[in-house]
Amino acid sequence: MMEHSASDSETEDHVQPLLRRKDTGDIPKAPACCSSRYGLAFLSCYGFFVAYALRVNLSVAMVDMLKNSSSGSNSSSVCPHHKIPVPKHNHTARVYDWDSETQGWILGSFFYGYILTQIPGGYFARKYGAKWLFGIGILCTVIFTLLTPLAADLGAGYLIAVRVLEGIGEGVSFPAMHAMWASWAPPLERSRLLTISYTGAQLGTVVALPLSGQICFYLDWTYVFYIFGAVGLLWFFLWVCFVSNSPSSHKRITEAEKNYIMASLKNELSPTTDYIPWTSILKSLPLWAIVVAHFSYNWTFYTLLTLLPTYMNDILGFSIQQNGMLSALPYLGCWLLALLGGQLADLLREKYLYRTVIVRKAFTIVGMAGPAIFLVAAGYTGCNFVLAVAFLSISSSLGGISASGFNINHLDIAPSYAGILLGITNSFATIPGMVGPVIARSLTKSNTIPEWQTVFYISAGINIFGAVFFTIFGKGTVQPWAVQRIHVQ
Repeated sequence: MMEHSASDSETEDHVQPLLRRKDTGDIPKAPACCSSRYGLAFLSCYGFFVAYALRVNLSVAMVDMLKNSSSGSNSSSVCPHHKIPVPKHNHTARVYDWDSETQGWILGSFFYGYILTQIPGGYFARKYGAKWLFGIGILCTVIFTLLTPLAADLGAGYLIAVRVLEGIGEGVSFPAMHAMWASWAPPLERSRLLTISYTGAQLGTVVALPLSGQICFYLDWTYVFYIFGAVGLLWFFLWVCFVSNSPSSHKRITEAEKNYIMASLKNELSPTTDYIPWTSILKSLPLWAIVVAHFSYNWTFYTLLTLLPTYMNDILGFSIQQNGMLSALPYLGCWLLALLGGQLADLLREKYLYRTVIVRKAFTIVGMAGPAIFLVAAGYTGCNFVLAVAFLSISSSLGGISASGFNINHLDIAPSYAGILLGITNSFATIPGMVGPVIARSLTKSNTIPEWQTVFYISAGINIFGAVFFTIFGKGTVQPWAVQRIHVQ
């Protein structure tokens, strides 16, 4: 295997767009409109919408599931309760007497299953194809979501078990899609296609949080799981009918688009699916740079994802109906900036010939340092709820920029093994989801503003460390071990 010096690697990164154009010069770029690759982007976006809607709806429903919930008219909070003229809150479903620690375990239990299928998801997607792995994984999450009200009735232990099983099903989703995009995403459209696909996660959060609040208010919390479960069943039907593992196996793709995609990827993919250079993968410093950045970003993301409705209710004094809407604002901004960031990242690489590594690092710094600053600031707004919501929204919105940073860097350094790499990084990045909510709830037992400031400081510090580490050690070129050729005996 040839070794490249640092200067060789940077030169290669600088001319990579030119080389790609030369490789595909005889084949015109296939239009984006009505194309199969963008069809895949939008259907996978819908899939991640379902995945995250099913993941976060419990965060809102939990406020209404508790016997001492402060979502009613007599609610207590650190700040004055914000009253608006609304119909009577419907409280027909059962409620439960779970203490703060139990709530933390219920909210974090999803990730104990989620971490188990990350690396296997990447491996099996590469070996057997991502279509069915992704589809069945989310279908399992849908089925267990529909069983959530029954599990809650049986007890907290059963609910934790169901959430673990949901996590096992959903754990294959990102590694499987990364493996699929390795065969579908032309390098100079990578940021655009992947941000469309993965921002379904933010879109699912944006829709699920306010809608869950409305469903809890006008129906009851059980319908949160039934309604979103039905939406997931519809997605599975569409996914099975319209998606294929690769351009070569797609029944409706045009020859022009198939040739364009395959020609653009011919120098980046390993020629075999059997050989996996595990030793080189695990010793790769650029991979560990992604691991650290991914872990750090997710600490803040998952802490807010699971506990923002609680913060809105217990500190800022918003009811269950208002809670979902305000909790969704940060993720609306995240979704919009992630989409715009994807367009800008590819524009910088394709038109202005910025090196991939520069684009990835710049977007990572903005997408991690920015959220850290505004998250800390949010802790000092006191009961100024307008400023608090604004700072939390800006914090999460800026996080969307990192979608075109470290988040898709796996495909830059090793497209053939992108699913496996994402499985590795996402395994580490799942740990914050497991322990973050538990630690945050243990630090906020009295629900005081200083306690929440501590939670925000911890998240911000971890975010900054991740951005610095990736900036020092991240790379933007395909690593030599990722294009290992078959040796003929």
